[in-house]
Amino acid sequence: MSESLQYLSGSEIRQKFLDFFAKREHQTLPSASLVPEDPTVLLTIAGMLPFKPIFLGQEKSKFDRATTSQKCIRTNDIENVGRTARHHTFFEMLGNFSFGDYFKEQAIKWAWELSTEVFALPSERVVVSVFREDDEAFAIWRDVIGIPAHRIQKMGEEDNFWKSGPTGPCGPCSELYYDFKPELGDENIDLEDDSRFIEFYNLVFMQYNRDADGNLTPLASKNIDTGMGLERMAQILQKVPNNYETDLIFPIIKRVAEISEIDYHKASDRTKISLKVIGDHVRAVVHLIADGVSASNIGRGYILRRLIRRVVRHGRLVGIEGAFTTKIAEVAISLSESVYPNVREREEFIKLELQREETQFLKTLERGEKLLQEVIDKVKAEGKTVIAGVDAFTLYDTYGFPLELTQEIAAEEGLTVDVASFEIEMEEQRKRAKQAHKAIDLTVQGSIDELAEQIHPTEFLGYTEARSNSRVEVVLVEGKTVEAAEVGTKIQVILDRTPFYAESGGQIGDKGYLSGDNLLVRIEDVQKESGFFVHYGKIERGTLTIGDTVSSQIDRACRRRAQAHHTATHLLQAALKKIVDDSVSQAGSEVGFDSLRFDFNCPRALKPEELQAIETEINTWIAEAHDTQTSIMGLEEAKAKGAIAMFGEKYGAEVRVIDVPGVSLELCGGTHVKNTAEIGLFKIISETGISSGVRRIVAVAGTAVLEYLNVRDKIVKELGDRFKAKPEEILDRINNIQSELKTTQKELAAAKQELAVAKSDGLLSQAEAIGDFKILIAEMGDLDGKALQTAAERLQQKLGEAAVILASIPSEGKVSLVAAFSQKVIKEKKLQAGKFIGQIAKICGGGGGGRPNLAQAGGRDASKLPEALASAKKQLIDALK
Repeated sequence: MSESLQYLSGSEIRQKFLDFFAKREHQTLPSASLVPEDPTVLLTIAGMLPFKPIFLGQEKSKFDRATTSQKCIRTNDIENVGRTARHHTFFEMLGNFSFGDYFKEQAIKWAWELSTEVFALPSERVVVSVFREDDEAFAIWRDVIGIPAHRIQKMGEEDNFWKSGPTGPCGPCSELYYDFKPELGDENIDLEDDSRFIEFYNLVFMQYNRDADGNLTPLASKNIDTGMGLERMAQILQKVPNNYETDLIFPIIKRVAEISEIDYHKASDRTKISLKVIGDHVRAVVHLIADGVSASNIGRGYILRRLIRRVVRHGRLVGIEGAFTTKIAEVAISLSESVYPNVREREEFIKLELQREETQFLKTLERGEKLLQEVIDKVKAEGKTVIAGVDAFTLYDTYGFPLELTQEIAAEEGLTVDVASFEIEMEEQRKRAKQAHKAIDLTVQGSIDELAEQIHPTEFLGYTEARSNSRVEVVLVEGKTVEAAEVGTKIQVILDRTPFYAESGGQIGDKGYLSGDNLLVRIEDVQKESGFFVHYGKIERGTLTIGDTVSSQIDRACRRRAQAHHTATHLLQAALKKIVDDSVSQAGSEVGFDSLRFDFNCPRALKPEELQAIETEINTWIAEAHDTQTSIMGLEEAKAKGAIAMFGEKYGAEVRVIDVPGVSLELCGGTHVKNTAEIGLFKIISETGISSGVRRIVAVAGTAVLEYLNVRDKIVKELGDRFKAKPEEILDRINNIQSELKTTQKELAAAKQELAVAKSDGLLSQAEAIGDFKILIAEMGDLDGKALQTAAERLQQKLGEAAVILASIPSEGKVSLVAAFSQKVIKEKKLQAGKFIGQIAKICGGGGGGRPNLAQAGGRDASKLPEALASAKKQLIDALK
């Protein structure tokens, strides 16, 4: 590592980069959310992602030049985190962008000036790569910058040609590498040697468009997209051996080491990997939660859950037994809050989410340990010494149980793990993950995007108009453009202008009709794709042709219902903040014609009195007949006025604000009532939990309330007729019936137990003596599980030192099994009822367990019961003789 390098903190590197380009007329923009607007990716995976519509030509940038420090998340190579010097899930990408302004030579000059003058990297330590066919870039580096030709490496398309997808914008790249070992000389430079070189700056020259046949044509407007890894530059300038030991991450690792009482610098390589994984992942989860992601089993929520679980697992591997994630999250928040203030603003939610997930997963780990013990017992019972890779992988993938821990526990039992077959299972999972992990595809919705240069984005008239004359710009059938479509055909239509609202912001798309001379098209849905409103419908009469002028008419009744529900959603959020907690924030919504759904961050279920208060407050606001006011203003102005923005949403410089004066102020692009009185009534249907820390309210408003009440009224009338009771008497009548039913059930249960006792006494003569013990294996008809357990306990007590196995078939196909072992059986013969009966139940396609002296299990295949009981008898005889 060069001693001449000037130490710079991560914050200083970030600021110097942004300042450098700000002085060169670049607009400094804040980082976009980790939850992207782009529907083709789950998370923001690259610094250029927020500018995708600009690079595609779908939007015009307000600036010719921009610079950002963009937070990013990538998990497709998560297994490399902590094992290499520079792999991360969370990282910051410093970037400078040109939208049709400067191009290749200026981008290269500035990259060199920034690297060698601002960051003072010795020029003899910088090696560059170019695309093998990019002679222009090669010449600029050699002739303008002055880099010797042998330090300019020509690379293939795989390494140095960027493409957005099979078609669309693309271009060659040029990368800057830092040489850690210049003493090895310039002969046989291998940029793949990670121990010597680190890529720290990538310049993408977006200059071509690739068509479906693979042909490249120059773009009319050429763009620059660059990325400098903040963590990588910090490693270089802070002269540390890897990114993890920079001031961006190491304070987190240091805190983990303190908790686990480990000296990082003296730790084993294995321990260091765990500490690095924790340091990396905690940054990722803090920012994901701050940007509105909640742990779940799908999408980005699953990514968050997986990261948290890996933190907890690696905490266990370094010896941390209890909860610890909130302690290290505090360090990550402190490191980030000056640049990303939302992590401090969302601190409470971050810590609550971590607490819930950590507590839940610690229980899961305990379950994994129990399941592993079952696997070990099975392997030993079969006389084997190797745990199958598929079993180890199931523990890892389903229960989050790490392979290392499985191997460690197996070794204590004298067993090994088939790692090779485990890796085969792991590779299959990686393939599935890679198939699910999409790259940034600038050509999604290809048929539509190919037309982007030929037609203008759809003009939306629906805020003020319910009908308009529109020109048919595009007709698609099964995703392919056609000139015309006939009656009976399902189509997608793009118009030059439309009153139809396209689904967005949680609000459903409008329904309605397109009509003309002998033409009728029923529109069932409208979606927005890259600025175009795509109308989904079916031709009911006539033929629709590109260029036709049609009358576009929305279903006004459906629109009114959607408007009522949308404004009611705003009132609901305001009421939640007022009555429950001001920190409540939206986590999602769905505004339909028949109901509304509102998801919100809250760590607990709402009390019945809170729900009643919310409903009353909203209906009060409705009755007060507040006018709604719509205005367009700058984003910062809207925020200054207190307008609520949803986490994860991307907003432009100008925003639409919906104001219910004195009640609610939100950024929103949806349609709304002009006065709250138009809503009529509001009624909450349900309040439930949908994931950790996220609750959901389903409600109805307007005419949908009447429909809801009509259904309930019909049910009440039918119940009244059935019970011969008035509406106000129905509840008492049901309570009385339930009370009588419980009494009857108790009497029935007591009778069954008495029958079980009577039957069990008749089995005593069937007991067999095996050495000093007695065994009894018997089937007892259709007794339920509780009665079977009572019988087994009684028999074991009467037989003394004994092992009792009883079975029954309480219902068709269902098997119940109970084991009762005496203390001598447990202590001298090392048999445990729980483990024993669990293995027997597997023969019947089930499982179970319990205490060493008494355990219960079940199965789904009654035909296997004789085989199971025979196996139980043989195993007991072998163990007790």
